[in-house]
Amino acid sequence: MEGDAMRQEAKESIEAAQNYRRELQLRLTGLKQACTQVRGSSSQARDALRRHFSELQAAAARLLAARLAQLVAQVDALEEQSLRPLTACQTLILQGVGQADQLLREGEAALRCDVEEDGLGSFNQKALNIHLDSLLEVPALVDVACVSAQLDDSVLEVLKEMVVRHGSVSSHPPVQIMELQERPGAMLVRWAKVDEDFSAVDYRLQYRRAAGGGAYEDAYVGGDCEVVVVHLDPQTEHLFRVSARGDGGSSWSPWSVPVAGSTSLAPHEWSPGTDGFILSSRRNIAMRCDSAPSGSPVLYSNGATYCPGQTLTFKVSAVGQADNRDGLGVCVERESGQETLQRDQAVCISTKGAVFVNGKEMTNRLPALALGSAVTFDMEVVALFSVGSSNNPSEGGANVKLRVTIGCGSREVVFDWLLETAVDGLLFGCCFAHTGWKVLVF
Repeated sequence: MEGDAMRQEAKESIEAAQNYRRELQLRLTGLKQACTQVRGSSSQARDALRRHFSELQAAAARLLAARLAQLVAQVDALEEQSLRPLTACQTLILQGVGQADQLLREGEAALRCDVEEDGLGSFNQKALNIHLDSLLEVPALVDVACVSAQLDDSVLEVLKEMVVRHGSVSSHPPVQIMELQERPGAMLVRWAKVDEDFSAVDYRLQYRRAAGGGAYEDAYVGGDCEVVVVHLDPQTEHLFRVSARGDGGSSWSPWSVPVAGSTSLAPHEWSPGTDGFILSSRRNIAMRCDSAPSGSPVLYSNGATYCPGQTLTFKVSAVGQADNRDGLGVCVERESGQETLQRDQAVCISTKGAVFVNGKEMTNRLPALALGSAVTFDMEVVALFSVGSSNNPSEGGANVKLRVTIGCGSREVVFDWLLETAVDGLLFGCCFAHTGWKVLVF
């Protein structure tokens, strides 16, 4: 017996050691990933710094060369402008010097030779015509240009101060993605500040497919800390990252650590072929058209794809004339020919903000639908009980009580909705009496 007990204790010790080793291996894998992230991000940061400052140096050299060429051109223009009258004056003086030399030669020749009085008179007359007593005035040095260059040495100090403050290096971005929550054909992304000293005003969310290494594209820019990214293919992994911009700043912070996620839920779709509606290529956008101007039946979803526990969102991207029969909502089953969701086994909100439960209008109302309005439906099962048997819910029928929350803008209405039978999923639908309405569902 003692040997069996010792053997059992040894087996337990071996199993504990195996579990311990397995946990250590998992932690070692996580540690390797952390080291890879540190080395990889550091390498990217070094490359970004070298690339940026190299571009900055080249740009600064281009700017300085352009400014130098501009200033030298100004010097050349001033030189040419200032020399033009001086050169003209010099030409006239040189002409006068030439005339005087010629006159001297002629006069000396006339005196050396015995010429008639008429020849001397002709010489004297020529001397009078030259105006030997008329001299051009040469400007004083203080009246002519003295080109100089004014260079402010303080530019170097300003440049030095700006360079010293330019750029920064941080070990952690000020904002990180905290949660990814799958939605039908979409992903709810939530983020939060992790640096309390950073005052964020705007956030920028980007995403891309994980495979292929394509470029990131913007999904959202604004002040909210969560957004639903739509038009995602199910079973396809995407990477999400977020950045922030501070109060009064124009530059974005470093990107958060990319977080991978995918949705396994097929996207919500409207049912094609309903008279009076045009659908987008993905069938998630429905537009009320004029093919049935006098009225149109309810446009339902392509299947019962909405399940309690999820959030169903309708986004109004175009509006038309409101009517009391209009509505966006959820129902248990289709009813052909119906032109409204204000009926039994359905809940909806009208375009005027009225809330209907099983065809009856509630006292509480929501804001009327407008361009950009987002209407959300959240449901959860709060009770499941049988009809006809208190001991076995499978006997007779089963009633389901759902806690329904309909939100629009900053307001919401909460109520309990009793279904006659348990369902795996619910249909959603919309109906508009007039054209012009356009609704995205996700």
